Amino acid sequence: MARIKIDLPDSYIFTTEIAVRITDLNYANHLGNDSLLSIVHETRQRFFISLGFSEMDIEGIGTIMSDVVIVYQSQSHFSDILHISIGIKDVSRSTLDLIYLIINKATGKKVATVKTGMVFFNYLKQRPVSIPKSFLKK
Repeated sequence: MARIKIDLPDSYIFTTEIAVRITDLNYANHLGNDSLLSIVHETRQRFFISLGFSEMDIEGIGTIMSDVVIVYQSQSHFSDILHISIGIKDVSRSTLDLIYLIINKATGKKVATVKTGMVFFNYLKQRPVSIPKSFLKK
């Protein structure tokens, strides 16, 4: 089976920490893929807030996720503290990739690497739009 590879950024511009909750565990008693995606969503929202924006209001423009890739490296369990860093890759006129490096704070092991393709989107007109310059500047 061919493994998907995520091209990592040269640097990361945001970090946060999130604890794995008991409700994040699946039948195998480790972090479930659906919960990991929710943790990525929480991280992305924290990132936008740190810049003075939200996912739905970057100078009146929203964002929409066009794709997601998750590459797992190790398991994570209840009460693990996840150290999550975000970097940006492949910026175009209306899209960019957010890359998330997720590490178990206690062990230093990589839990996962995630890529979300983000489209800057005008929800009123229902179409992609240019990334606001103020976002790129920050």
